[in-house]
This record gives sequence, structure tokens and C-alpha cells, in this order.
Amino acid sequence: MPEKQANNPLHGITLESIVEKLVAHYGWEKLGSLITIRCFTENPSVKSSLTFLRKTPWAREKVEKLYLRMISQKR
Repeated sequence: MPEKQANNPLHGITLESIVEKLVAHYGWEKLGSLITIRCFTENPSVKSSLTFLRKTPWAREKVEKLYLRMISQKR
């Protein structure tokens, strides 16, 4: 099974860590403009964002794609 995850850059990274790193890099305001979801634009917090993202696959996918874009730009 480790072979399946070898090429997955998100393997071993928690959703909480992804959200925290995005907020640290972009800030809530910029993050809310890049991904327009209420948990980023109205009274944002890591906890409320995680609750929403865990229940909403399309939003989680957008967050993961933005994270991958962010880390690829840092290299």
C-alpha cells in the first residue's frame, strides 16, 4: 500500500495543517477571495473551516488544490 501514496503530496498532511498553512500564507481575507466559501469570509476560524471542509468534498478539493499550488510556488 505505501506505493499508492508515494506520489501523493498530501499524504500524511492533515486538513488542519493545510488550513493553518494557507491562513499563515494568505490570511483569511485573501483566502476568502481565492476560495469563496462562507467559512473563510464570515467570522473565519480554523475550527469552523475544518467542520465545513470535512463535510463538503468539493470545498475540500479546492482547498487541497490551492495548497498544492502554494507549495509548488515555494519550490
